[in-house]
Amino acid sequence: MAGLGYLIKRGAYSVPADLWTVLFLRRKTERLILLPVQFYTVLGIAFVFGGCIGSFLNVCIYRIPAGKSIVSPPSSCPACGARIRWYQNIPILSWLFLGRKCAGCKVKISIRYPLIEALTGGLFMLVLWYFGLSWATPVYWVLTAALVTITFIDLDHQIIPDVISLPGIVVGFIASFLVPWLSWSDSLLGILVGGGSLYLVAWLYEMLTQREGMGGGDIKLLAMLGAFLGWKAIFPVIFLASLVGTLVGVPLMLLQKGDTKFAIPFGPFLASAALVYLFWGQALVHWYLTLLVPSAG
Repeated sequence: MAGLGYLIKRGAYSVPADLWTVLFLRRKTERLILLPVQFYTVLGIAFVFGGCIGSFLNVCIYRIPAGKSIVSPPSSCPACGARIRWYQNIPILSWLFLGRKCAGCKVKISIRYPLIEALTGGLFMLVLWYFGLSWATPVYWVLTAALVTITFIDLDHQIIPDVISLPGIVVGFIASFLVPWLSWSDSLLGILVGGGSLYLVAWLYEMLTQREGMGGGDIKLLAMLGAFLGWKAIFPVIFLASLVGTLVGVPLMLLQKGDTKFAIPFGPFLASAALVYLFWGQALVHWYLTLLVPSAG
Protein backbone atom coordinates (compact mmCIF):
# COMPACT_ATOMS: atom_id res chain seq x y z
CA MET A 1 0.00 0.00 0.00
CA ALA A 2 2.84 2.40 0.72
CA GLY A 3 4.45 1.75 -2.65
CA LEU A 4 2.57 4.51 -4.50
CA GLY A 5 3.76 7.09 -2.01
CA TYR A 6 0.46 8.96 -1.85
CA LEU A 7 -0.85 10.32 1.41
CA ILE A 8 -4.32 10.72 2.79
CA LYS A 9 -4.91 12.85 5.81
CA ARG A 10 -7.47 11.20 8.04
CA GLY A 11 -8.28 13.38 11.00
CA ALA A 12 -4.95 13.99 12.76
CA TYR A 13 -3.15 11.13 11.01
CA SER A 14 -1.41 10.80 7.68
CA VAL A 15 -1.42 7.31 6.25
CA PRO A 16 0.00 5.91 3.00
CA ALA A 17 -2.74 4.98 0.54
CA ASP A 18 -3.22 3.21 -2.74
CA LEU A 19 -6.30 3.31 -4.95
CA TRP A 20 -8.47 1.28 -2.60
CA THR A 21 -7.65 3.38 0.45
CA VAL A 22 -8.40 6.54 -1.48
CA LEU A 23 -11.75 5.20 -2.63
CA PHE A 24 -12.79 4.10 0.82
CA LEU A 25 -11.78 7.31 2.60
CA ARG A 26 -14.01 9.90 0.99
CA ARG A 27 -16.46 10.88 3.73
CA LYS A 28 -16.67 13.28 6.62
CA THR A 29 -13.30 14.38 8.07
CA GLU A 30 -11.12 12.49 5.61
CA ARG A 31 -9.50 14.92 3.19
CA LEU A 32 -7.52 13.97 0.14
CA ILE A 33 -4.05 15.46 -0.35
CA LEU A 34 -3.12 13.78 -3.62
CA LEU A 35 -5.03 11.36 -5.81
CA PRO A 36 -3.38 8.47 -7.64
CA VAL A 37 -3.79 8.32 -11.40
CA GLN A 38 -5.81 5.13 -11.08
CA PHE A 39 -8.48 6.99 -9.14
CA TYR A 40 -9.11 9.36 -12.02
CA THR A 41 -9.32 6.34 -14.30
CA VAL A 42 -12.03 4.81 -12.14
CA LEU A 43 -13.87 8.14 -12.10
CA GLY A 44 -13.70 8.20 -15.90
CA ILE A 45 -15.16 4.69 -16.06
CA ALA A 46 -17.96 5.83 -13.74
CA PHE A 47 -18.71 8.75 -16.07
CA VAL A 48 -18.86 6.47 -19.12
CA PHE A 49 -21.07 3.99 -17.27
CA GLY A 50 -23.33 6.80 -16.12
CA GLY A 51 -23.53 8.11 -19.68
CA CYS A 52 -24.70 4.69 -20.87
CA ILE A 53 -27.32 4.62 -18.12
CA GLY A 54 -28.32 8.15 -19.14
CA SER A 55 -28.90 6.91 -22.68
CA PHE A 56 -31.28 4.29 -21.27
CA LEU A 57 -32.95 6.95 -19.11
CA ASN A 58 -33.73 8.92 -22.27
CA VAL A 59 -35.70 5.88 -23.43
CA CYS A 60 -37.50 5.69 -20.07
CA ILE A 61 -38.34 9.40 -20.11
CA TYR A 62 -39.91 9.07 -23.55
CA ARG A 63 -41.65 5.71 -23.20
CA ILE A 64 -42.93 5.48 -19.62
CA PRO A 65 -45.45 8.36 -19.90
CA ALA A 66 -46.65 6.87 -23.20
CA GLY A 67 -47.24 3.50 -21.55
CA LYS A 68 -44.69 1.78 -23.79
CA SER A 69 -42.21 -0.95 -22.88
CA ILE A 70 -38.74 0.32 -22.01
CA VAL A 71 -37.02 -2.85 -23.26
CA SER A 72 -38.78 -3.62 -26.54
CA PRO A 73 -38.65 -2.67 -29.36
CA PRO A 74 -35.05 -1.41 -29.66
CA SER A 75 -34.36 2.34 -29.75
CA SER A 76 -35.67 4.12 -32.82
CA CYS A 77 -36.06 7.64 -34.16
CA PRO A 78 -39.28 9.23 -32.79
CA ALA A 79 -39.79 11.02 -36.12
CA CYS A 80 -39.29 8.33 -38.78
CA GLY A 81 -39.19 5.14 -36.70
CA ALA A 82 -35.82 4.07 -38.11
CA ARG A 83 -33.95 1.72 -35.77
CA ILE A 84 -30.94 3.27 -34.07
CA ARG A 85 -27.86 1.06 -34.47
CA TRP A 86 -25.50 0.51 -31.56
CA TYR A 87 -22.80 2.70 -33.10
CA GLN A 88 -25.39 5.46 -33.49
CA ASN A 89 -26.28 5.22 -29.81
CA ILE A 90 -22.93 5.93 -28.14
CA PRO A 91 -23.63 8.43 -25.33
CA ILE A 92 -22.84 12.06 -26.24
CA LEU A 93 -20.43 11.13 -29.05
CA SER A 94 -23.01 9.76 -31.50
CA TRP A 95 -25.01 12.98 -31.23
CA LEU A 96 -21.90 14.89 -32.31
CA PHE A 97 -20.80 12.45 -35.02
CA LEU A 98 -24.28 12.37 -36.57
CA GLY A 99 -24.28 16.14 -36.82
CA ARG A 100 -27.16 16.37 -34.33
CA LYS A 101 -29.50 14.78 -36.87
CA CYS A 102 -31.15 11.40 -37.40
CA ALA A 103 -29.09 9.25 -39.76
CA GLY A 104 -32.26 8.30 -41.63
CA CYS A 105 -34.69 11.22 -41.91
CA LYS A 106 -32.21 13.99 -40.97
CA VAL A 107 -34.61 15.44 -38.40
CA LYS A 108 -32.74 17.44 -35.77
CA ILE A 109 -32.03 15.54 -32.53
CA SER A 110 -32.69 17.55 -29.38
CA ILE A 111 -29.64 18.58 -27.36
CA ARG A 112 -31.47 17.28 -24.31
CA TYR A 113 -30.46 13.71 -25.12
CA PRO A 114 -26.68 14.24 -24.71
CA LEU A 115 -27.29 16.63 -21.81
CA ILE A 116 -29.14 13.92 -19.88
CA GLU A 117 -26.34 11.46 -20.68
CA ALA A 118 -23.70 13.94 -19.51
CA LEU A 119 -25.72 14.84 -16.40
CA THR A 120 -26.13 11.20 -15.41
CA GLY A 121 -22.45 10.49 -16.08
CA GLY A 122 -21.40 13.47 -13.97
CA LEU A 123 -23.67 12.47 -11.09
CA PHE A 124 -22.44 8.87 -11.18
CA MET A 125 -18.88 10.15 -11.05
CA LEU A 126 -19.73 12.43 -8.12
CA VAL A 127 -21.35 9.56 -6.21
CA LEU A 128 -18.22 7.44 -6.64
CA TRP A 129 -16.00 10.36 -5.67
CA TYR A 130 -17.94 10.89 -2.47
CA PHE A 131 -18.83 7.36 -1.35
CA GLY A 132 -15.98 5.33 -2.84
CA LEU A 133 -16.04 1.59 -3.45
CA SER A 134 -18.78 0.74 -0.99
CA TRP A 135 -22.33 -0.54 -1.17
CA ALA A 136 -23.50 3.06 -0.92
CA THR A 137 -22.25 3.81 -4.44
CA PRO A 138 -24.53 1.43 -6.42
CA VAL A 139 -27.38 2.25 -4.03
CA TYR A 140 -27.11 5.97 -4.75
CA TRP A 141 -26.53 5.33 -8.44
CA VAL A 142 -29.99 3.76 -8.45
CA LEU A 143 -31.42 6.77 -6.60
CA THR A 144 -29.69 9.18 -8.98
CA ALA A 145 -31.02 7.39 -12.07
CA ALA A 146 -34.55 7.42 -10.63
CA LEU A 147 -34.36 11.13 -9.82
CA VAL A 148 -33.09 12.08 -13.28
CA THR A 149 -35.92 10.12 -14.89
CA ILE A 150 -38.55 11.58 -12.56
CA THR A 151 -37.28 15.13 -13.09
CA PHE A 152 -37.65 15.15 -16.85
CA ILE A 153 -40.92 13.22 -16.92
CA ASP A 154 -42.39 15.68 -14.42
CA LEU A 155 -41.12 18.64 -16.45
CA ASP A 156 -42.66 17.22 -19.63
CA HIS A 157 -45.94 15.80 -18.35
CA GLN A 158 -46.33 17.00 -14.74
CA ILE A 159 -46.61 13.44 -13.49
CA ILE A 160 -44.39 11.23 -11.35
CA PRO A 161 -45.05 7.64 -12.46
CA ASP A 162 -45.85 5.12 -9.74
CA VAL A 163 -43.78 2.60 -11.70
CA ILE A 164 -40.69 4.52 -10.52
CA SER A 165 -41.60 5.84 -7.08
CA LEU A 166 -43.32 2.78 -5.59
CA PRO A 167 -40.57 0.27 -6.48
CA GLY A 168 -38.13 2.99 -5.40
CA ILE A 169 -39.60 2.95 -1.90
CA VAL A 170 -39.05 -0.80 -1.67
CA VAL A 171 -35.53 -0.62 -3.11
CA GLY A 172 -34.63 2.23 -0.76
CA PHE A 173 -35.77 0.26 2.27
CA ILE A 174 -33.85 -2.86 1.19
CA ALA A 175 -30.79 -0.68 0.56
CA SER A 176 -30.84 0.45 4.19
CA PHE A 177 -29.41 -2.98 5.07
CA LEU A 178 -26.41 -2.25 2.82
CA VAL A 179 -25.60 1.37 3.72
CA PRO A 180 -23.75 1.42 7.08
CA TRP A 181 -24.98 4.83 8.27
CA LEU A 182 -28.65 4.20 7.40
CA SER A 183 -30.54 1.73 9.58
CA TRP A 184 -33.72 0.01 8.48
CA SER A 185 -35.64 1.90 11.16
CA ASP A 186 -34.34 5.25 9.83
CA SER A 187 -35.44 4.22 6.34
CA LEU A 188 -38.87 3.05 7.48
CA LEU A 189 -39.40 6.21 9.49
CA GLY A 190 -38.23 8.20 6.48
CA ILE A 191 -40.95 6.60 4.36
CA LEU A 192 -43.61 7.44 6.94
CA VAL A 193 -42.37 10.97 7.67
CA GLY A 194 -41.69 11.75 4.01
CA GLY A 195 -45.03 10.59 2.69
CA GLY A 196 -46.99 11.73 5.74
CA SER A 197 -45.55 15.24 6.00
CA LEU A 198 -46.14 16.09 2.35
CA TYR A 199 -49.61 14.55 2.47
CA LEU A 200 -50.42 16.85 5.40
CA VAL A 201 -49.12 19.90 3.53
CA ALA A 202 -51.13 18.96 0.43
CA TRP A 203 -54.28 18.40 2.52
CA LEU A 204 -53.94 21.75 4.31
CA TYR A 205 -53.34 23.57 1.03
CA GLU A 206 -56.40 22.00 -0.54
CA MET A 207 -58.51 22.85 2.51
CA LEU A 208 -57.42 26.51 2.44
CA THR A 209 -57.52 27.12 -1.31
CA GLN A 210 -60.14 24.60 -2.42
CA ARG A 211 -57.86 23.31 -5.14
CA GLU A 212 -55.15 20.71 -5.46
CA GLY A 213 -51.68 22.16 -5.01
CA MET A 214 -49.59 19.02 -4.86
CA GLY A 215 -50.14 15.70 -6.54
CA GLY A 216 -49.90 12.24 -5.08
CA GLY A 217 -46.75 11.66 -7.12
CA ASP A 218 -44.85 14.23 -5.03
CA ILE A 219 -45.96 12.48 -1.85
CA LYS A 220 -44.72 9.11 -3.08
CA LEU A 221 -41.48 10.70 -4.29
CA LEU A 222 -40.75 12.13 -0.85
CA ALA A 223 -41.53 8.75 0.70
CA MET A 224 -38.98 7.24 -1.69
CA LEU A 225 -36.42 9.86 -0.69
CA GLY A 226 -37.09 9.05 2.95
CA ALA A 227 -36.43 5.38 2.22
CA PHE A 228 -33.05 6.12 0.64
CA LEU A 229 -31.88 9.01 2.86
CA GLY A 230 -33.62 8.45 6.19
CA TRP A 231 -36.08 10.57 8.14
CA LYS A 232 -33.53 13.24 9.07
CA ALA A 233 -33.27 14.24 5.42
CA ILE A 234 -36.97 14.97 4.97
CA PHE A 235 -37.29 18.48 6.37
CA PRO A 236 -34.00 19.81 4.92
CA VAL A 237 -35.07 18.45 1.52
CA ILE A 238 -38.52 20.05 1.80
CA PHE A 239 -36.95 23.34 2.89
CA LEU A 240 -34.42 23.39 0.04
CA ALA A 241 -37.01 22.35 -2.54
CA SER A 242 -39.47 24.99 -1.34
CA LEU A 243 -36.79 27.69 -1.30
CA VAL A 244 -35.60 26.98 -4.82
CA GLY A 245 -39.18 26.43 -5.99
CA THR A 246 -40.13 29.87 -4.70
CA LEU A 247 -37.11 31.56 -6.28
CA VAL A 248 -37.94 29.95 -9.62
CA GLY A 249 -41.72 29.89 -9.40
CA VAL A 250 -42.42 33.51 -8.45
CA PRO A 251 -40.62 35.01 -11.48
CA LEU A 252 -42.33 32.47 -13.74
CA MET A 253 -45.74 33.41 -12.37
CA LEU A 254 -44.92 37.09 -12.88
CA LEU A 255 -44.10 36.31 -16.49
CA GLN A 256 -47.52 34.66 -16.68
CA LYS A 257 -49.03 37.99 -15.57
CA GLY A 258 -49.84 36.87 -12.06
CA ASP A 259 -51.70 33.72 -13.04
CA THR A 260 -51.67 31.87 -9.70
CA LYS A 261 -53.08 28.78 -11.42
CA PHE A 262 -49.91 28.47 -13.49
CA ALA A 263 -48.67 24.96 -12.68
CA ILE A 264 -45.02 24.37 -11.80
CA PRO A 265 -44.02 20.75 -11.13
CA PHE A 266 -42.52 20.29 -7.67
CA GLY A 267 -40.83 16.97 -8.41
CA PRO A 268 -37.70 18.46 -10.04
CA PHE A 269 -37.15 20.68 -6.99
CA LEU A 270 -37.50 17.72 -4.62
CA ALA A 271 -35.10 15.68 -6.75
CA SER A 272 -32.52 18.48 -6.90
CA ALA A 273 -32.80 19.12 -3.17
CA ALA A 274 -32.33 15.41 -2.46
CA LEU A 275 -29.11 15.32 -4.48
CA VAL A 276 -27.82 18.44 -2.72
CA TYR A 277 -28.58 16.82 0.62
CA LEU A 278 -26.95 13.56 -0.43
CA PHE A 279 -23.60 15.24 -1.02
CA TRP A 280 -23.65 18.34 1.17
CA GLY A 281 -26.56 17.88 3.55
CA GLN A 282 -24.56 17.56 6.76
CA ALA A 283 -22.46 20.62 5.94
CA LEU A 284 -25.52 22.72 5.04
CA VAL A 285 -27.40 21.73 8.20
CA HIS A 286 -24.33 22.55 10.31
CA TRP A 287 -23.94 25.91 8.55
CA TYR A 288 -27.60 26.74 9.10
CA LEU A 289 -27.39 25.85 12.79
CA THR A 290 -24.35 28.10 13.22
CA LEU A 291 -26.43 30.97 11.83
CA LEU A 292 -29.15 30.32 14.38
CA VAL A 293 -26.82 29.50 17.27
CA PRO A 294 -23.30 30.87 16.63
CA SER A 295 -21.85 28.79 19.47
CA ALA A 296 -22.84 25.63 17.54
CA GLY A 297 -19.97 26.27 15.14
